[in-house]
Amino acid sequence: MPSHLTPVRTPLVPAQAGERGTTPEPAAPAVEPIPFAGLRLVHAALRRDLARLPNALRLLQPGDETAGQALQRHWDFVTAMLTCHHEQQDSRLWPLLRRFAPELRLLLNWLEADHHNLDHSFTRVTTLVRIATRDPASSWSVGYAVEELAARLETHLRIEERQLLPRMEGVFPAGSRIGTLPELLDLIRYADGPAASDALVWLLEGVDPQQVDRLLADCDDDVARHWPHWRDTYARCTDQLWGPTV
Repeated sequence: MPSHLTPVRTPLVPAQAGERGTTPEPAAPAVEPIPFAGLRLVHAALRRDLARLPNALRLLQPGDETAGQALQRHWDFVTAMLTCHHEQQDSRLWPLLRRFAPELRLLLNWLEADHHNLDHSFTRVTTLVRIATRDPASSWSVGYAVEELAARLETHLRIEERQLLPRMEGVFPAGSRIGTLPELLDLIRYADGPAASDALVWLLEGVDPQQVDRLLADCDDDVARHWPHWRDTYARCTDQLWGPTV
């Protein structure tokens, strides 16, 4: 089995002075990892933004180029994250599952084909969004197109969550990096797409602070150290879209 599928060993606490002869006990992890957190966070973030983008489009005012450009940039970011997510699944996750869970091959083939269909749908709607952000007169009809796309994507996400994720828990052992937030950030860093810092804040927007602490504890120290700056920078960029976060 490849090394990246093997569980991470729990470190042992060395015996302290005066405890000669005692057997070291395995240290309990400070933070319990969330299984497949990376996959779950992408799904939640896509649902969140596709739910609020139609209203943001309909609120565009003629001549408000700043708001239109900000909305276009955010749409491009969301579609880039979706594309990155699909590429990572098709090139990394699905081949592993086909090897270690061959009974899932028909489902995986359908999901991969549906990724291509969804990518084409997003490309078509991207053209409409570009028109609406320049000419708000069309924003209502484009808003409906985004809502239809969100419903289409929801079907795909539910199939992954209900039919695939439960089976993945039986394939990948506890401690595997597959589908985790750290693995997702590493893959984004090596992909030709959004910056990992932007992706992280986008993924964690609206997540309960205690849950955020758990997720960041699973990442490297550099991520945890820069998190406050990344979060505040992202908020300044998105406040003009959704309003200040209360």
